Amino acid sequence: MALSKSEREEFLSEPHIAALSVFAGNDRGPLTVPIWYQYTPGGEAWLLTGKTSRKAELIRAAGRFSLMVERVAPTIKYVAVDGPVVREEPGTAAQLREMAERYLQPEKVDGYLEFATSDHGDQTLFALKIEHWLGADLGSI
Repeated sequence: MALSKSEREEFLSEPHIAALSVFAGNDRGPLTVPIWYQYTPGGEAWLLTGKTSRKAELIRAAGRFSLMVERVAPTIKYVAVDGPVVREEPGTAAQLREMAERYLQPEKVDGYLEFATSDHGDQTLFALKIEHWLGADLGSI
């Protein structure tokens, strides 16, 4: 069953791991990798990635990307979105903390932030203006 706009937005706002897909050239399929993201209903979806990472380079070149989130219990449900990048800016410590707090247990956040700060290098935020939505709840097939 197709999801309503509010159901799609609510589901996307939950802390699922997204599959990020971005055009990787005419001679291959899109780069598709798991990624943390942030979304508030009615707003832009955004993610952080390494400033010089392959993901960042491909997103800059394509100017757009897709995110897909899913779950399999208690029902099979998914939402996929795509659109243009509307903002690229240096990632901040506050944004990294917000993302870590979205996905990790409170006692794991500080340790992750220490690791990420020393291991990941400079981060870039890419904001997505959602132009297209797909979503369905397939029930318990």
